[in-house]
Amino acid sequence: MSQSAPSGYAFNRTRRQYLATRLTVAQTHWSRFIGLIGQTASTFPQGRGLWIVPCRGVHTVGMRIPIDVVYLTEDNVVLHLEYGLRPWRFAPIRMRAASVLELPENTVLPTGTTIGDQLEIDPHHAGEPQTA
Repeated sequence: MSQSAPSGYAFNRTRRQYLATRLTVAQTHWSRFIGLIGQTASTFPQGRGLWIVPCRGVHTVGMRIPIDVVYLTEDNVVLHLEYGLRPWRFAPIRMRAASVLELPENTVLPTGTTIGDQLEIDPHHAGEPQTA
């Protein structure tokens, strides 16, 4: 995972549920390449997340844990979901995706997140989502 400390959040505005309260952004070639390789359930617990920008698809080659994957449009609308993507797998490529949110397994279903939901992502400020 990228070397920066998690400092943002991902909030599902439609369902009024947090997906991640400690979000890290992978937006450089290197941080996107490394992703979650080497993470364990203890180093990537519930509440954590990795937002990969730009991204149209992911793999779990070299990973040790299954993850939930949320594909997002440019406006952070949920486009596609993958639940419990196990290590050493390839998720589908979605050409309309602008970014992907990787979350600990069993994050998406309990929040009720579904295709078409609007997410609010703030990669720089932890805390409550902004009101609009």
